[in-house]
Amino acid sequence: MKELLTLALPKGRLLDPALALLRELGVEGIDADSRKLIFTDPARDLRVLLLKPADIPAYVIYGAADLGIVGKDILLEQEPDVYEPLDLGFGFCRLVVAEPRELWERDDPAKWSWVRVATKYPRLAEEYFSNRGVQVEIVRLDGSIELAPLVGLAERIVDLVQSGETLRANGLVEVAEITQSTARVIVNRASMKIEHARVTGLIDEMRVAGSRPAASPGTPRPARP
Repeated sequence: MKELLTLALPKGRLLDPALALLRELGVEGIDADSRKLIFTDPARDLRVLLLKPADIPAYVIYGAADLGIVGKDILLEQEPDVYEPLDLGFGFCRLVVAEPRELWERDDPAKWSWVRVATKYPRLAEEYFSNRGVQVEIVRLDGSIELAPLVGLAERIVDLVQSGETLRANGLVEVAEITQSTARVIVNRASMKIEHARVTGLIDEMRVAGSRPAASPGTPRPARP
């Protein structure tokens, strides 16, 4: 048996709700504002890693982390060989196709035969367009996807949106929805067998904590069972 279970958390938009969930479980000592990337809560026998979201599946696949929290969008894109036992429900967003408003006003997606799209989701983008008989040229980017149509790199993008405000601020309009995403718990296959009781116990705690209604500021949470 390992001394500590290791849980990988994603930096960025999912980190705050993930940390709130862990606080519900009584996990302490994680400072999201620190430059540290590894935190330990000896009372819970838990080690926490803070990682780039796209790196979490690799850490879990190779056993550097027993469990991870990551968006479904990344799991669909990477198709990692891991267990996915729990949808945490938070971090809802959508993967969409978008284009500049001036193009959208005269565009007919039904007539697309070839498109160039900028995205950090090349597999999902390729699959979406290929399934519709549209030839696609993928421009692989890692950030600021909305900039691509503004400078002529690609007329369209495939990107993750929450409110859509960033699209609107950059003059882009959503054309189609590819898929939806929420935060998921993933588990290393060997850890699920070797540390089954501890892993499933932690997952069950997350499931219970995640099902509680959010408290208003200053309102105490119900006691943990």
